[in-house]
Amino acid sequence: MITLALDTSFGTSVALLQDDRVLAEINYPETITHAERIGQAIADLLHETKLVSAEVDRVVIGIGPGPFTGLRVGIAAAKFFSIGAKAELVGVCSLDSIAQQYYQKGGSGSLLVTTDARRKERFWAKYSGVTNGVPVRTAGPSVNKPEEIVLNDCETTELVVSAASLGLIAFSQGKKVNRDVTPIYLREPDATPGKGKKVSG
Repeated sequence: MITLALDTSFGTSVALLQDDRVLAEINYPETITHAERIGQAIADLLHETKLVSAEVDRVVIGIGPGPFTGLRVGIAAAKFFSIGAKAELVGVCSLDSIAQQYYQKGGSGSLLVTTDARRKERFWAKYSGVTNGVPVRTAGPSVNKPEEIVLNDCETTELVVSAASLGLIAFSQGKKVNRDVTPIYLREPDATPGKGKKVSG
């Protein structure tokens, strides 16, 4: 199975996998260049791996939590690509990617994963370990101010979201993949439409 994995919950991460083997991955840490980066990153990976879009069987998208605009760009790209390639579309919580990397690298015990939610807040989730390659989430995802998040002897990590890890999680899930790609926003978008002007007459 050839999988294209995408995440724009923070920066932009794109990966291509064959089954549980990562063929290539591109990561851009910038948080405001999703729209400019995502299309070229996909094209670059296909070129690097000598694959064409029609060979992709599955598209895995990180569904957040994350900022409204970033998530919307990634999910839209995943939907359009999956339609064009006639590929299965799968959603994975973006924070699960960080937990998967932590335990894969030898971490153990309870883990608290957090990412920047802006507005002086953090997105977070807690994990107890990995079962058959899939992180076991025990709390979250949620959003709170840092001082409101209870550590409870959990380990923490500086790892960031990786599209390759999202693809590995989906592969490990087998037939239990999540086909719901509804974004996890957790709060209202930063920008909201104005009320408009009252028209008399």
